[in-house]
Amino acid sequence: MTPYAGGVLIDLHTHSTVSDGTQVPGEVVASAARAGIDVLALTDHDSTAGWAEATDAARRLGIGLVPGMEVSCSSAGISIHLLSYLHDPDDAALAATVGAARDSREHRAERMVELLAADVDISWPFVLQHVGAGATIGRPHIADALVARGIVRDRTEAFAGLLSSSGPYYVRHYAPDPVEAVRLVRAAGGLPVMAHPRGRGRGRVVDDEVIEAMVDAGLMGLEVRHRDNPPADQGELLALAARWDLLVTGSSDYHGTGKPNRLAENITEPDVLDEIVVRATGSAMVR
Repeated sequence: MTPYAGGVLIDLHTHSTVSDGTQVPGEVVASAARAGIDVLALTDHDSTAGWAEATDAARRLGIGLVPGMEVSCSSAGISIHLLSYLHDPDDAALAATVGAARDSREHRAERMVELLAADVDISWPFVLQHVGAGATIGRPHIADALVARGIVRDRTEAFAGLLSSSGPYYVRHYAPDPVEAVRLVRAAGGLPVMAHPRGRGRGRVVDDEVIEAMVDAGLMGLEVRHRDNPPADQGELLALAARWDLLVTGSSDYHGTGKPNRLAENITEPDVLDEIVVRATGSAMVR
């Protein structure tokens, strides 16, 4: 019997104010505990800054925690997100790469605000008022500022319009190639899983050849059960996972009030969690 068998709830994709969530890491863990979740992964974008607070909260509340990160990647102009579980947070190569992505994203955000300010009532100092301490600044924080000004109703409207990747205010930023990111995560002892591979509502998605190249580099799983993967695509992803012998995960991609996603709306099977814990060597799960 696996350590987590028996009707447990395992949610392996959540965000805090360290990236683009609306709750501090400890509050994310507390919300998960209230929702009856047994094991949670904190996977802020390009940052492990929330691990310590989340660990303290998990131990206090008696909930399992898988420390992780969501690495922002790009292939031929298409955004790809890579979940990294249980890597070494002090690995120099991985830390340097995600650090460069964070810096580039902040410069991009500032430039986008400059462009927006020519047409709407927004400024960089006002955007900074909507960024949590130590957070990676990005489009969600600009969206929050636009909501506060009454320019849009919510983040969803902001991303569909003013902040759209196809809109006039969009500015590209540096992001590592996903194949290289997979290699970096593996070298740091982490277990890499491709997040929401068919999230077409986010923009263009990569073809299977890119995913296969990631597999050849060491990709170990696909996040299949996710609200952004349409049901028909989930069947195709399950077939790909079977073909390439990949782990299959399910997650909420919870952002607090920043998105409609609810904790444990999709979950991961206990035996998959066991494989993640066994195969990853960079850091330990908090039990």
